[in-house]
Parts: sequence; C-alpha cells; structure tokens
Amino acid sequence: MLEKLANIFRVPDLRKRVLFTLGLLAVYRLGGHILTPGVNPDALARAMSSQAGSLLGFYDLFSGGNFRRLTVFALGIMPYITASIILQLLTVVYEPLARLQKEGELGRRKITQWTRYLTVVLSALQSAGIALTLQKVQGEQIVINPGYGFIIMTMITLTAGSAFIMWLGEQITERGVGNGMSLLIFAGIIVGLPHAIVDLIDKVRTNAWGQLTPLFIIVMVAMMIVVVAFIVYVERSERRILVQYAKRVVGRKVMGGQSTFLPLKVNTGGVMPVIFASSILSFPMMAQPLIKNNPTLNSWLGPTFTAMGYGQPLYTLLYCLGIIFFAYFYVSIVFNPVEVADNMRKYGGFIPGIRPGRRTSDYVNEVLTRITLVGALYLIIVSLIPQFLITGTQLHHLPAWLGGNFFANLPAWFTNGLNVNFYFGGTSLLIVVGVAMDTVQQIEAQLIMRHYEGFTPRSGRIRGRRAW
Repeated sequence: MLEKLANIFRVPDLRKRVLFTLGLLAVYRLGGHILTPGVNPDALARAMSSQAGSLLGFYDLFSGGNFRRLTVFALGIMPYITASIILQLLTVVYEPLARLQKEGELGRRKITQWTRYLTVVLSALQSAGIALTLQKVQGEQIVINPGYGFIIMTMITLTAGSAFIMWLGEQITERGVGNGMSLLIFAGIIVGLPHAIVDLIDKVRTNAWGQLTPLFIIVMVAMMIVVVAFIVYVERSERRILVQYAKRVVGRKVMGGQSTFLPLKVNTGGVMPVIFASSILSFPMMAQPLIKNNPTLNSWLGPTFTAMGYGQPLYTLLYCLGIIFFAYFYVSIVFNPVEVADNMRKYGGFIPGIRPGRRTSDYVNEVLTRITLVGALYLIIVSLIPQFLITGTQLHHLPAWLGGNFFANLPAWFTNGLNVNFYFGGTSLLIVVGVAMDTVQQIEAQLIMRHYEGFTPRSGRIRGRRAW
C-alpha cells in the first residue's frame, strides 16, 4: 500500500493535482478560524449549544463547525447547493432553460454562471436573516453593537465567504482531484470526528446513560462499522444488463459478435438526494423567526412549522418523500434511457429478448426505476440513523387519533433519542465513504492510465502496446 501511495507522487501531473487540492483544503480550514466581526463568541457558543440536536446541527456538520462559531465561512456551500437545486428544477418546467442545457458546454457554462449569481443572492438573504436573528436572541447578548451597521457588515462578510468557498470548490474540481464541493463537505466532517470521539469518551467517564453506558458505546461502535460496510456494499452495487453486439463485416474484418454489460448503479445520485431534501426543508426553519414576530402569521402557520421541526414525525415523512423524489429527479438528469438505446442500436447492440429502439429504452427505464427506489430506501435508512440517535422517533407527539398516547408509553431512548453526537451517524458516514471512494477511483484511474498499479487488487497493470 505504501508503494501504491508513493506512485501518486511519482507522476508529476497527479502530484500537482493532489498537492493543489490539499492546499485549497488547508485554505478552507484556515478561513474557518476567522470570526465574523461584531459577535461575542462565548455568548454565541452558549446559544448554539442548545441547538445541537436541531436542523442547525445539520448545517454545522456541512460547514465543518463554522456555523456554530459564525466564522466568515459560516454559510458553507449550502447557498450554492440551494441555487443548483432551483436551477435544476427550472430546467424541467422552464423550456428556454431546458433548451439552454441541451446546447452542450456553452449552455452548461451559462447555467453555471447563473448558479453563481443566484448563490450570491441567496447568501445575502441568509446572512441578513442570521444577523436579524442574532440580534433578537433572548438571554444572550451575542451582538456587541446591534443595528444596521452590524447587519450590513454580516451580509458582506458571510456573502463574500460563501462566494469564496464556491470558488474554492470550482478550482478543486477543475485543477485538483475529485469533486470540489464534496471534498469541502468531506473536510468539514473529518475535522469534527476527533470532537465526536472525545464526546463519547466523556460519556463513558461520566456514565451518561447509567450502568448501560459501556453497552451503548459498544453497540454504537458496532453500528458504525456495520453502516460503513453497508454503505460500501451498496455504493459498489450495480445492476448489469447483458448487451449483445451483432457481427458486422467491415472490409475484410469481422467486427462485433461480442457481449458486454450495461452497468446501472443502485445509488446513482449518491448523497445529493439527501442534501437536496435537507435544503428544501430548511426554508421553514429560516422563515420561522420572521413568523414568530408576526402574531397573525404565527397563529396560522406557527403550529405547522412546529410540527415540521427537526426530528418531528411530519419532518421525517417529508424528508423521506423528498429523498425519494430527488433520487428519481437526479437520475432523470444524469441518465437518458432513450439516448442509451439509440447509441446501442447505432453500433449494432441489443438486449437479448428485447427489440431495439423504443422497447429497449422502456426496458432500461423500467430497470432503472426499480433500482432507484432501492437506492432511495437505502438513503432513507442511512440518513435516519443520526436523527434517531439525537431526537428519537418523537412519535409521542402525534395526535391521540394517530396513536400518540400509545407511543408515549415506550422507552424514553426510543421516543426522545440518546442525544448522541451524529458524526457517527449515517449521513456523515455516507458522505465520507462516498467522497473517499470517488476520490480514490479518480486517483486510481490516473495511475492506471500511466501504467501504474491502482489501489485495488483487481485494477491490475495496463501493459503498453507491443512494438512490431
């Protein structure tokens, strides 16, 4: 393994890419220690400690702790993700944007440019909401000098930080190794893992769960290992469709006559459906402070927004439905069965027992629909693990006619959770494992292309063409 790692630095181009990626990740972590001006960090830490089990903790995970400390990178990449969701949804319902997406590289660049502009607008709105909320926190004087000056300064600082993070991610994607945005999230989660380990050690030292504390720790560690193995297994899983190519005579050569496979990944969307669903459900939380200040709106929408709080049954239901929707939505964008069927027919390929053309595209679409549902259910199971560890099921908050009284008699750890740091949960492990696997595959592809052995034993060594 050490020899294979050393091969990375023997290829000049790959060495530059790896070092460039590590350098920009270091810059990202450096910016995470620059606080936003005008904020009392101690008062902010006390106020955020009460939000550890809420949706704010989810944002803090993606920002690498920057949201909790309100650094210049507090918004993280969430505005960029939200802007991407909005534009991708518009490509489905807005015909001019759909035509622009089909124009190739030029159209994609135009959409990317609009995504950047929308990211800046969303960052400005979110930073203004954060500044207004901090000024109205009861019991803690988080803002040193409240007023319009603080609001404007916070908007400029956080918007500039979000734009800089967007630039870092694009530079890593273009000139580094791996997907830049995913690696930034990866770096934020990895930084929090030592804190999670210390938190578990403190729980053991203080017997946070009584005499069953050692048993709970063993179960959680075993659960983490099982979840990692489950994630790796599903991420590697694929449905292979047999494709047969007919023989063709080109000049004096007989071409074709071979069989291959069309691989369809079980989880084509990766972690993106989880991120998209979480981003959509964040809008009620961002609007909740504004509604509380309006008695009329609070009387109408207050109970609904309370029911949509993080960990509540309604939130969980909408979260699961959002993951399923975005799993199919993402697959519909990145995979076109009609195009695959046309290319297959163009080169003389066919699926045994299926007529070429429309029947082939329908068959591929049917298979893709089934495995996408399996992938969405897998994402739901994995992403609900941290929510269960923090808040439990919260089923006792259901109305009596839905069985709320029955669930109230269940154990407290089942209904209210264990308040465990969810760095050991499924969402973070899903991101860490998925990003690590994608990055290793890209590095391995670069090594094999240059006749070096990859990291996995089956990658083998590519032999050069024999000289005649």
